[in-house]
Amino acid sequence: MIDIIEHMEEVNKVASEYIKGFNETEISKELDIPRARVSSLLREWKTMASNSEAVRSRAREALAGADQHYSKLIKQAYEIIEDANTQGSLSAKNNAIKLILDIESKRIDMLQKAGLLENKELSDQLLETERKQELLMRILTEVSGKCPTCKLKVLNRLSEVSGPNGEAVVIHES
Repeated sequence: MIDIIEHMEEVNKVASEYIKGFNETEISKELDIPRARVSSLLREWKTMASNSEAVRSRAREALAGADQHYSKLIKQAYEIIEDANTQGSLSAKNNAIKLILDIESKRIDMLQKAGLLENKELSDQLLETERKQELLMRILTEVSGKCPTCKLKVLNRLSEVSGPNGEAVVIHES
């Protein structure tokens, strides 16, 4: 049991660095873990994250925290630019601008990587919505197919919802 806990802590450390925008080589150096192990742990984390709502929730929290951290760093870099302008230090201003570009680049990379999780969630939601639509269409077909008056009302209402260019709805009589 302790081995599992230690393993999951290692996975979390690697994932945390990954979400911050570090690549596998940087994570390997930072955490003093062989690069091949980092790659393996990241694959494991991505699999768990894509299959677990709890992990996706924790990843969103980590993402929000990292995003706030980047915002603070950028704010501090802008303060350096203001100080450099006041003091006339062109090199300090130039370095601060480069720092902002680097921070923003890492932030964008982090958000793009996190987008993979969001796409999985959107895909799941879309599949669930399609399943519900099919179920509703089946119910409407079965119920209205038995009643000619109901059938006409359902078709009229569906055409109102779908508009003039909407999907055609055909209810077959049984």
